[in-house]
Formats: sequence, C-alpha cells, structure tokens
Amino acid sequence: MSSRVTLYGKPGCHLCDDARAIVQAVCAELGVEWTEVDITQDDRLFTEYGEQIPVTFVDGKQHDFWRVDPVRLRKALAG
Repeated sequence: MSSRVTLYGKPGCHLCDDARAIVQAVCAELGVEWTEVDITQDDRLFTEYGEQIPVTFVDGKQHDFWRVDPVRLRKALAG
C-alpha cells in the first residue's frame, strides 16, 4: 500500500514537528498510510521547498505548507 500523505520537512524545524504530530494523529485516526521526506537529503527538494516547509501532499498533490490544519486534512482524505 502506498502512502496517501507525504510530509516534506527537515530536522530541527519546529513547524515540521507540529505538522508531523497532526499528520500522524489524523492518519492514525483514519487508517491512512503516511511518509516523511527529509528535504536536506535531496538538493532539488531543498531548493524547491526550503522556504515552505513543512509541506504536505495528499495523493501526490500539494495540500498545505507551513501549517497543517487537521480539519482540512481530514476533509481531503475523506474526499
């Protein structure tokens, strides 16, 4: 099963820590797989998303950046 939610972030980012907690809780509640990508391990991702992290993708499409709204995330996963 592939992940429906992908969180792009980097170590030491407090917004990423907050986003991770929300993504983890919502995905656990809904039984949805999620994955996290460390953008510091990929120059292209770091260049593209370095100023927007955390960035969330749902089903391969960018969903949010900077903050994750749990209500909005639930709605995206239910649709």
